Amino acid sequence: MAMLEVKDLQVFYGMIQAIKGISFEVNEGETVALIGANGAGKTTTLHTITGLLSPKKGSVVFEGKEITKVPAHKIVSLGMAHVPEGRRVFAQLSVYQNLKMGAYTRKDKAEIDEMLETVYKRFPRLKERQNQMAGTLSGGEQQMLAMGRALMSKPKIVLLDEPSMGLSPILVNEIFDIIQSLNKAGTTVLLVEQNAKKALSIADRAYVLETGRIVQSGDAQVLLNDESIKKAYLGE
Repeated sequence: MAMLEVKDLQVFYGMIQAIKGISFEVNEGETVALIGANGAGKTTTLHTITGLLSPKKGSVVFEGKEITKVPAHKIVSLGMAHVPEGRRVFAQLSVYQNLKMGAYTRKDKAEIDEMLETVYKRFPRLKERQNQMAGTLSGGEQQMLAMGRALMSKPKIVLLDEPSMGLSPILVNEIFDIIQSLNKAGTTVLLVEQNAKKALSIADRAYVLETGRIVQSGDAQVLLNDESIKKAYLGE
């Protein structure tokens, strides 16, 4: 059984259908990429999975439990964390306070402290800047903070929305190295990314989304070498 199953999902914004009956799954321990052009419906898909949007039809099943109508904050406590597009850190709060916000579903203080140490180990720069206001961090540091905040809830699966957006090539490589190490440490990853080449290079499998429909799927390495994918998404 897949960890996450999306079945025949249909999502509308008013009269406009953004998602047109998509189905896909993510197995435990995998990194799965969702790639596609701007406006393909990638972010809408993540928002629907994490309870921020309600589908008109279809279902989202997490670890065998239907979560389609479960509120977003309860989905976090089930073990799903969402790192939104544009990072969305709390600019007026310190790095430390932002991280503590990520642990709001946890009650055990010792466990929260342990997670904080784990995050600081993974992101040493956040430890150096723990008392700094999040709004004064660089784009790359804010992305690390958004990822660190998500990890504070000790998730089984992390949904990442455009983690490389607006970052320099060096920082993009650093962020993708972190995503890979997270996955190797046992966290399942669903990655939405416009940098298709980078996403396919670290994913196990991938789905290609076009105007609300999945048009291709398969092994990420196979898709990376597919001529039609190269032309449409890899700029080759």
